[in-house]
Amino acid sequence: MTGWTALVLAGSRPGTDPFAASHGTDLKALIPVAGEAMVRRPVRALLASDGIASVRVLTQQPERIGAALPADPRLTVERSDATIAATLAAVCADPSTQWPVLVTTADHALLDEAMVADFISRANGADLAIGLVEAGPLLKRLPATRRTWISFRGGRYSGANLFALGSPRAARAIELWRGVEQNRKKGWKLLATFGIPGLLGLLRLRSLHQTTGSIGRRLGLDLRAIEMRNPLAAVDVDKPADHELVEAILAGRA
Repeated sequence: MTGWTALVLAGSRPGTDPFAASHGTDLKALIPVAGEAMVRRPVRALLASDGIASVRVLTQQPERIGAALPADPRLTVERSDATIAATLAAVCADPSTQWPVLVTTADHALLDEAMVADFISRANGADLAIGLVEAGPLLKRLPATRRTWISFRGGRYSGANLFALGSPRAARAIELWRGVEQNRKKGWKLLATFGIPGLLGLLRLRSLHQTTGSIGRRLGLDLRAIEMRNPLAAVDVDKPADHELVEAILAGRA
């Protein structure tokens, strides 16, 4: 098999999810977006993308998530570990994993073939690559949107829920991530984990690419930050306001 393996993370956090409950389900991935289960949208985009050889959906409830997905021989639905970092660590340690691996999430409802092509074309060959969107283009497109920003010299960035794992070597970064997983929305704690290079980025003394280059050298990895061409790559469905925004975008109203 040639091409990328795509992982779609469709797990749930412990306890009741009020956002999912408000849409009549207990699983966030099954919240309807534009008339279909949210998880179907990124899965469909990946299956339609050149360069993607297979799609693996990882979730704690594979039977229920699988029932909401299209039938396709390239698609499998598998049981995940309890956390994202543990799930990805297991993928890196599995000798049957087909590399390279693209990782995205079930709430990436605006993911399309062009975003996938943009990301994998520039992530190819990296040990680890992270998709990001700079604030300027996104706020020009959606002035009222609220995102989590990490600031560097020359710009503020929000995550695009797109990651590339080029080889088992990516496990070095994932092991560090496991230690701060509960703070993944708090950029300063994540950067602090990576020591002086990360803190210099936090203090805006270095640019995004200088910071990722320094962290990559510390880890012994080719670490790349991929600035996505389409700013909508930063829009996921994480709360009610996001859901309203994504449906408005899909309907041509935003």
